[in-house]
Amino acid sequence: MKLYHNNRCSKSRQCLALMPKEGVEIIDYIKNPLTKDELSALIRKLGITPIELVRKGEAIWKENYKGKDLTDAEIIDAMVANPKLIERPIVETDNKALVCRPPELVLEMMK
Repeated sequence: MKLYHNNRCSKSRQCLALMPKEGVEIIDYIKNPLTKDELSALIRKLGITPIELVRKGEAIWKENYKGKDLTDAEIIDAMVANPKLIERPIVETDNKALVCRPPELVLEMMK
């Protein structure tokens, strides 16, 4: 099981606290950004469109992207260049992934 984590995010920390202490790979995607291919694969596994993974309240989004007609590839490029734009926390297993908002959704992933 993987947790795409931002330690500065309270929801991400809450999710981590609900997870087992062992067997979880914690990926700090702010310090170690995902590649375009990794992010694209994660979006496919989530079963959502790229825009659904964007944190639209972030200043970076509002100042640089909001209101523009962007392709999925351009949205992914924006998230790769600015990892802060990626919604969090994301929990991934071998066969599925889920944005755990609220954090308690992680409990469903562990069933």
